[in-house]
Amino acid sequence: MTTLYDLTPLAQMLLMVTCVVVLPLAWIWRRHPTLQARRHALAILVLFLTFDLVLFGAFTRLSDSGLGCPDWPGCYGHSSPLGAMHAIATEQAAMPTGPVTQVKAWIEMLHRYLATAVGALIVAMAVTSWLSWRASKRAGLATPKHELSPWWAIFTLFWVCLQGAFGALTVTMKLFPAIVTLHLAGGLVLLALLAVQVVRSDAATQRLAMSAGLRRWVALGLTLLALQIFLGGWVSTNYAVLACTDFPQCQNRWWPEMNFSQGFEWWRHLGVTGTGEPIDFSALTAIHYVHRLVAYVVLILLGLLAWQLNRQAAWRFQSRVLAALVGLQLATGLSNVLLDWPLLSALLHTGGAAALVLVLTWMTASTVPQSPTRMPFGQAAFTPAGRLP
Repeated sequence: MTTLYDLTPLAQMLLMVTCVVVLPLAWIWRRHPTLQARRHALAILVLFLTFDLVLFGAFTRLSDSGLGCPDWPGCYGHSSPLGAMHAIATEQAAMPTGPVTQVKAWIEMLHRYLATAVGALIVAMAVTSWLSWRASKRAGLATPKHELSPWWAIFTLFWVCLQGAFGALTVTMKLFPAIVTLHLAGGLVLLALLAVQVVRSDAATQRLAMSAGLRRWVALGLTLLALQIFLGGWVSTNYAVLACTDFPQCQNRWWPEMNFSQGFEWWRHLGVTGTGEPIDFSALTAIHYVHRLVAYVVLILLGLLAWQLNRQAAWRFQSRVLAALVGLQLATGLSNVLLDWPLLSALLHTGGAAALVLVLTWMTASTVPQSPTRMPFGQAAFTPAGRLP
């Protein structure tokens, strides 16, 4: 019987990851002479790798590799699938199409290696942020208004540790839907935290003025996007994508039979209710259809936001990126339904959601209020904004 938590291979994994992350750290330290510059370069690197980690996590889930190694943090008590080949082969022989195969074990462990590397780099980022802050204090320098407290990096370190705990629970609780959904949502929160630090750690970043009305609409868009991503994670982790395979109707009806109480029962195992009974197909329909209905609202709101941003020269590039991502989400969402949930489309759908989080977070972090004047959405509050020094 496999021990769910076996920390024996942890030291080997940490040593291996440390040897890997030393190379980019040495490059950053050599290329950037100041702590502030190193902090910014490190934040960019971690943001890039975290975006990759979110996509690779989606690939791990969508390829049914989440239980490729059914223990944590290693694989059958080893630091890599190489040492677990016999155990994996035995499981694969018993269930050739089951959750444990050589390929799935490697996918799962590569995801863990990347997550561990990101965690190690965030430790370095937290240390660098703290050293940079202390150096400024000792030199008697005033902290620029745009610069973040080092506690942002410390909280990011706490958050990535929490993500690691959810990653462990994802395996040991056998893809428990609530845990998997929270793990996905937590990864996107981590992206947002890192995006803010990338923007605010660069003294050369130009801060753009934005009207109060437009700032509120950006905040609303980000809030509804977060809700929609959470619902999308609930759809994916409950395998409810194909509960509706037609569009714009669902099961040839505008309002199909739906069991909301079962579908949105939060604390239950995969495929069953809280009492252990098999979940109704109407519950999966409810999960899918609620996600679809909220998608209409989010797409319309973000589309209007992109249109309003495009009316201002300073925000034209961001508006076009936002519009392109909204189009990508629409296309990949339809492809998932109409083309039987293809892997590439599902990955692009997750990547598009993560990119939307980055764009809206980046806009929020890089703006300053333009005017205290309150104007209705779409009127004089959207006069062209200028660049601030």
